[in-house]
Amino acid sequence: MNSLIQLDLVDLGIAVGMAAIAIGLSVWQQLGLEWKLALASVRTIVQLLVVGSILQVVFTWQHPLALTGLLLVMLTIAAVVARNRIHENIPGLLALVWGAIGIGTAMTLVYVNTFVLRQPETWSNPQYLVPLGGMMMGNAMNAAAIAGERFVSSVRSKRLEIETHLCLGATPKQAISHYRKDAVRAGTISILNSMMVVGLVTLPGIITGQLLSGIAPLEAAAYQILIMFAIAMTDFVATIVLVEGLGRRFFNASAQLQ
Repeated sequence: MNSLIQLDLVDLGIAVGMAAIAIGLSVWQQLGLEWKLALASVRTIVQLLVVGSILQVVFTWQHPLALTGLLLVMLTIAAVVARNRIHENIPGLLALVWGAIGIGTAMTLVYVNTFVLRQPETWSNPQYLVPLGGMMMGNAMNAAAIAGERFVSSVRSKRLEIETHLCLGATPKQAISHYRKDAVRAGTISILNSMMVVGLVTLPGIITGQLLSGIAPLEAAAYQILIMFAIAMTDFVATIVLVEGLGRRFFNASAQLQ
């Protein structure tokens, strides 16, 4: 297999031309998206170059503290984004989301490293932990945000129904059980849909990247299978932990809906 073609600054400069063409099309069609597209293009370049530089340091240094710090920063950013999409005013929500995504990612990474990769060096090798952890956190962030937002909205809109169940003798967990399940389903529907059509509608990013780097197609497919199952486990753990934690915050010590 051929090795990956290296891109220099000239190649990247030419690649920017595709964004310029898109901007030109927006002007031609009078879409009014020129400045947004230009800003998005600049942010794409700056953010990815900064991330690439940070990863270069982490990959070169390969120190556990640097790797741990990077993963914690990624986790915190994911938790903040998910929290903001759910509701900013729920007490302790950030810590809950942080813990849910962290638990889901940690459990999956332990499983993958212990039972699948089975190589001692993968535990501290950024080549494995950063891409795997990043993909899991990113997907868990979206799943948690969708599940949390659905759960909060459902409980608030169905307050009278929930209080009726409580008056009839239901426990808080029983009163919100239906909404909890709906929230988890909503949060995990994306990965389920992706698993149903993976490879049929479009080639996933991991396969595309590995094919470009010269990896054999079947080996790239094997890694994509690993990634899909890892994301599924992370999403289910994260959404279940988050929704369970949110459910406890909806009631006070007297089992009254707050």
